[in-house]
Amino acid sequence: MARRRRLTEADRAAWESYRHTAAPLPGRRAAAPAPGEAASAPAPFEPARASPSAAPEGFRVGERADGPAERLDLAPSVVERLRGAPVAMDARLFHRLRAGKLRPEAKLDLHGMTLDEAHGRLRGFVLDARARGARLLLVVTGKGKRRDDPGPIPVRLGVLRHQVPQWLRMPPLAPHVLQVAPAHRSHGGDGALYVYLRRGL
Repeated sequence: MARRRRLTEADRAAWESYRHTAAPLPGRRAAAPAPGEAASAPAPFEPARASPSAAPEGFRVGERADGPAERLDLAPSVVERLRGAPVAMDARLFHRLRAGKLRPEAKLDLHGMTLDEAHGRLRGFVLDARARGARLLLVVTGKGKRRDDPGPIPVRLGVLRHQVPQWLRMPPLAPHVLQVAPAHRSHGGDGALYVYLRRGL
């Protein structure tokens, strides 16, 4: 027959801490004191509870907030930065580009791709176009779609729309790209980008 281990002071203290803070289930009696302890053992120290005034009015800890979660819609700033970027290509040609009067020589649609997939496709697309001597490319990123069931973490709207211009400014693509600009509405508007490549190899 196994011998029963005697409770240490630490065991008793842990049991008392649990017993005084746990509420019994409906129809059940409160937990009995640890063996060798009186039922009237003093309650353990309880940390001070946060003042109700510390929480926003009408809100309780653990309660779900009403309304959709705040979103980080920074897409306009990307478009504004591109529109305000210095013009590196011929100014008259750039004016025609912005007016949608130049026809892209190749198009890449990144809709529905993950960041990894889109990065690889963009890299191959630009380098291949550069090797063929193409100058004007159209890259469709989309404007981003709001989810029907927002979560508690803010979600950036149009992740590819933010990421693609950064990829175009980094190796191995940066040395081949002369200008990046938002597309004319006839070519997708703010959901697409013109990528104008440098001449020669």
